[in-house]
Amino acid sequence: MKIRFVNSAQSRLRKWRCDGALLVMPFTDAVQAERAAGLMAMRAAAPGLLLAIHDEAREGFIGILNRLFMNSDSTFFGYVAQDAFAGRCWLNNALGAMKSGRVQLLALNDGRWFGTLAVCGLVRRSWAKQVYEGSLFFPDYRRDYADTELSMIAASQHALGYAHDSVLIKLGCKTDSRKLEEPDRLLFEARFEAGFDGRLAPAFQKHGFGFRGPLASPVPDLRCFAQKASPPV
Repeated sequence: MKIRFVNSAQSRLRKWRCDGALLVMPFTDAVQAERAAGLMAMRAAAPGLLLAIHDEAREGFIGILNRLFMNSDSTFFGYVAQDAFAGRCWLNNALGAMKSGRVQLLALNDGRWFGTLAVCGLVRRSWAKQVYEGSLFFPDYRRDYADTELSMIAASQHALGYAHDSVLIKLGCKTDSRKLEEPDRLLFEARFEAGFDGRLAPAFQKHGFGFRGPLASPVPDLRCFAQKASPPV
C-alpha cells in the first residue's frame, strides 16, 4: 500500500483515483499520523492508497471524508483514524471480506464496537454514493453520529459486515470518555425518528433495537443485524 501526505489545499487540486481501495486519514497530529500510516502500509498485505490529509484548516473529519469521497474514484473507499494501530494483513483481510456481494459497509475491528458500528470502515463505492446522493456521510453532523447513522442504514439493509481479523484499534486514551456533541445527538435522534429520510428499513425503525429516547451510548445494539463477513479465501 502506498502513502501520500498532503494538506487540505493540495487535496483539492486533483481527482484521486486508485484501483482497489482508497483510504483517507484526516489528521491534526503529524507525528501520530506518520506513525499510524507507516504501520498501516507495512501491515496492509494488499495494494491500495492511503491518503493522509493534514486538516490545518479545521475542516473536520466528516467534511474531509465527504469532499474526498466525491472527488475520488475507486472500487472501495475507506476511512481511518490518525491514532489507529494496524494488525497484520488488516487490509488484505478487509478486502477478502468484501468479496461477499452482500457486504456494502464493512466495520473493521476497532477493539471497541466489534462490528456494531463502523468507526473505521470500508465501503463499496457503488452502494455508498447512492445513500446520500454523493456524500459518504450525512453532511449536517459536526463531529459525531455520522458513522452511527451510516452503520444503521447498512444494518437495516443486511449490508453491514464485520471483519474481526481486520484490526485497526483506536489508541486515543480519551475515546471512551469524550463527551459527544449535543447538537449531533439531537440531530441523530430527530433523523432516526424520521427513518433517516426514508433510508432506514421500516422493521428496523419500528423496533429500534435499543433506541429509546436520548442515547446513553453513541449507538444502539446492531449485533442482531451485523453480518460476520466470510474470511478471505
